Amino acid sequence: MTETAGIHKVTVSEAVTRVIDTLTQQDAVRQALDFLEADNDSTTEEQIELTEIEAPTFEEAEKGRVFARKLADLGVTDISVDEVGNVFGIRRGTGNGPTLVVCAHLDTVFPRGTHVKARREGSRIYAPGISDDGRGLASVLTIARALKEANLQTEGDLMIGATVGEEGLGDLRGVKSLFARRSDIDGFISIEPGTPDRITYLAAGSKRYKVTFKGPGGHSFGSFGTPSPIHALGRAIARFADIQVPHDPKTTFNVGLISGGTSVNTIAETAEAVIDMRSTSQAELEKLETQALRLFRQAAEEENKRWRRADAITVQLERVGDRPAGSQEPNSLIVQAAAGAGMAMNFRPILEGASSTDSNIPIHLGIPAVTLGGGGDFGGAHTLNEYYDPTDAHLGVQKILLTILALTGLAGVTAPLLSKRG
Repeated sequence: MTETAGIHKVTVSEAVTRVIDTLTQQDAVRQALDFLEADNDSTTEEQIELTEIEAPTFEEAEKGRVFARKLADLGVTDISVDEVGNVFGIRRGTGNGPTLVVCAHLDTVFPRGTHVKARREGSRIYAPGISDDGRGLASVLTIARALKEANLQTEGDLMIGATVGEEGLGDLRGVKSLFARRSDIDGFISIEPGTPDRITYLAAGSKRYKVTFKGPGGHSFGSFGTPSPIHALGRAIARFADIQVPHDPKTTFNVGLISGGTSVNTIAETAEAVIDMRSTSQAELEKLETQALRLFRQAAEEENKRWRRADAITVQLERVGDRPAGSQEPNSLIVQAAAGAGMAMNFRPILEGASSTDSNIPIHLGIPAVTLGGGGDFGGAHTLNEYYDPTDAHLGVQKILLTILALTGLAGVTAPLLSKRG
């Protein structure tokens, strides 16, 4: 048994190690791994092609159509676009194994009209979205090509595709829809930018609200004594900032946006804030949510009481984001498979802390899931200076391919590590 490093540690069992070793000794698997290295430059060009198709959250349809055509060209069958825009197809196994999802997300954080044309500077390629999640999309496609090139037959089925709405106020709507419609998914891998040594297996949940205080407004001198939405918001933020949250499980809060008012000498009619609350514990997240909403309601009451004007100030609380938290054991088989695959390639796997990815939903539902790095170097994510460096990027997709084969089983060679649910 071998132990890896990181924030948490995973012990890779001898049984998992044997499966990985057996896979790496197969000629067809080695052929697929070699293909991924040879395909690195072509994968980079495809990554640029996809990145240059604008896909703001809620506007992913054009990129989705291109991605669907590419899946069809690789022999993926039963390709469909669901009601929210997810694109998925099936690469069927022998029928004797689990169903594993392998996907990336189509959307980026950048609004329509952003200049997304790629430019090269040395080994780096600059373009908004080139890494997040251009690298993930290109990784899905090169893995599908490698499976086809080496004619690898898995025991389990692969659901291969791309989701929508992963970023920001997209609120994971794509992956939420996927799991709301299907009950036959046994495991899940999402691909994001990142190095092959890192494994995300914990889900940081979040609750986001748009808070709006409203009042009658008036002149700052002539109507003095009229309750102010801005003052109410100030009271609320002050109390919100004093909330005590646990260090472990990590729980956080933030007021990210505020707005309101029309001039310096006007008592505002409205004041707004957008708040973000996060935790690795669903229970702590819900506790924080309850406490925060109570404080915002109390702030309206206190501003009215201050000026003896009952109900002058009202508050509206609109939930604009709800990402569930979740956890799984570091020694779960899906984590062991990813760690063992990395170790077979001489990486010392690192188990990362909780973050928010498409894996949040399956992890919250108790379905084995990890988010893995597609390889290559990157930086400036979510900025106009985002870049990607494809040097040795094939190592990321090689590690993911080995993880996939270990989980689904290779027909006639290894049994699936992933179990069928139920």
